[in-house]
Amino acid sequence: MDGLNSSGGFDASPNNLESFWMPYTWNREFKKNPLLLTAAKDMHYTSLDGRQILDGSAGLWCVNAGHSRERIVKAVQEQVAKLDFAPTFQFGHPLAFELASRLTNMLSGEFDHVFFCNSGSEAADSALKMALAYHRARGQGERTRLIGRERGYHGSGFGGISVGGIVKNRNFFGSLLNGVDHLPHTYSHAEQAYSRGLPEWGAHLAEDLERICALHDPATIAAVIVEPMAGSTGVLPPPKGYLEKLRAICDKHGILLIYDEVITGFGRLGDSFATEYFGVEPDMITCAKGLTNGTIPMGAVICRKGIYETMMDYGEETGATIELFHGYTYSGHPVAAAAALATLEVYREEGLFERARELSPYLENTAHALKGSKHIIDIRNLGLVAAIELEPRPGAPTKRAYDVYRHCFEKGLLIRIAGDTLAVSPPLIVTKEQIDQIFETIKEALEATD
Repeated sequence: MDGLNSSGGFDASPNNLESFWMPYTWNREFKKNPLLLTAAKDMHYTSLDGRQILDGSAGLWCVNAGHSRERIVKAVQEQVAKLDFAPTFQFGHPLAFELASRLTNMLSGEFDHVFFCNSGSEAADSALKMALAYHRARGQGERTRLIGRERGYHGSGFGGISVGGIVKNRNFFGSLLNGVDHLPHTYSHAEQAYSRGLPEWGAHLAEDLERICALHDPATIAAVIVEPMAGSTGVLPPPKGYLEKLRAICDKHGILLIYDEVITGFGRLGDSFATEYFGVEPDMITCAKGLTNGTIPMGAVICRKGIYETMMDYGEETGATIELFHGYTYSGHPVAAAAALATLEVYREEGLFERARELSPYLENTAHALKGSKHIIDIRNLGLVAAIELEPRPGAPTKRAYDVYRHCFEKGLLIRIAGDTLAVSPPLIVTKEQIDQIFETIKEALEATD
């Protein structure tokens, strides 16, 4: 069989690696020096050469309950044998409705409806479209502008990269969506370096939304979308009071506020969602990743009371048989729904959100103990997340962090990199001993790197 060596294992020669165009990857380098994973269980991956790799990044911020958990695996196996697929266009199946109810019941505010999709990217684009449709249904169709934030990440769809603010994600793809503006990002090295948790400086940056409103006319703005904690750009916790100011300005001008909780959802900060952690409610929440523990692709938009009702009222008034012309073939997929329901049970039964809250101070102290180590210029943390920012090599940005990342893998640790920042976000089942191992390995890799 193609791709197998004489002993039946995968042959990682260049010919067998070439056909896969890998996402967000330095393909040329990878195919010369591949990092291949073949199995996973609890806190560890198994590499192609049989080594155990401690997962310091929950896969891609998604495996919050640890790998190959029996309850989730069994739920997927049983569901695919019972009902492998069912359409949700003019049909339904019970699990999608059960999951929607479970999600709204996880939130203490007035969140009452869930729209399912297949990823964080689709969730972001769905939320933006729903915001536009909501305002039009209310007779405010002039509200077409969308506001994102510099350094924001909202997936890879055209809507998400338009409101997103990571330059490399945008600069190959032309003008993107029209009518988009961006808030300034919330990070200042001079004012915030080595902050523990929420920075004291920076709440005033939310007030730039008033400038944008004055520039465009607030009556033309449909929605503002932000990550409560910016993750993929290098872990930027919001300044104290920032989200409160943003919420107040949106309320003042009738603008919907959307939280992208693809990373912060499902226990990462020690609560079900960041909206619970901060006590500041948006109008919509996008989520994915930890929703199914990374087992099956699934995303969702959770809507605050009034959005769904407005669309239903509009449909009633106009006689529409479809109130929102939007959806995906796999919206509410039965196997994904089964995986999500089992995942939520694991979180609940094992108290993993509470565990993350209890471990957060230990992670914080262990991360900040690296202050003064070679190459480090900042350390940031929030919940069960930490970032270690490195001084870039002159003329070679990102290369130092990449070398540290490779060294960590060779020493049995998987972490994430974002530019010259190392990101740590382990599964919520991590132990204190494993947290020690993560940061000891990072320190060793820093010492071994020029």
